[in-house]
Amino acid sequence: GFLVFGTLHTNSAAKTIDRIINAFPADQQAQTRTMLADSLKGVVAQQLLKTKDGKGRCAALEILIGSNALASIIREGKINQIESMIQTGTSQGMQTMDQHLQQLIDADKITVEAAREKAMNKSLFPLPDGVEE
Repeated sequence: GFLVFGTLHTNSAAKTIDRIINAFPADQQAQTRTMLADSLKGVVAQQLLKTKDGKGRCAALEILIGSNALASIIREGKINQIESMIQTGTSQGMQTMDQHLQQLIDADKITVEAAREKAMNKSLFPLPDGVEE
């Protein structure tokens, strides 16, 4: 086999997998799911955010690591389960976008407002009193 790196304009691992599968005609999607399930090693989704000091940008990353469980999810077309799989897979090196956004806030690299703008679940990042969207 060949190692392939690709880039897609998506903001989550699940949307990346969905986009790959949906790039094929409907009559080829089952075969595509099987092939992807058997070969996918991982997905890294990134979004760039302004740093808190305003002097640059930093990357927020969602990391999905390939596994037998992921292969089953892809084969069965249960892409909506990937988010919860990532949430519980931190011991395998996985992280959701929202988990990494929180880490960046805790490290004082980004503001809550910047995180909320890019968050998958905005309710995890309530705005401080007096700050409006």
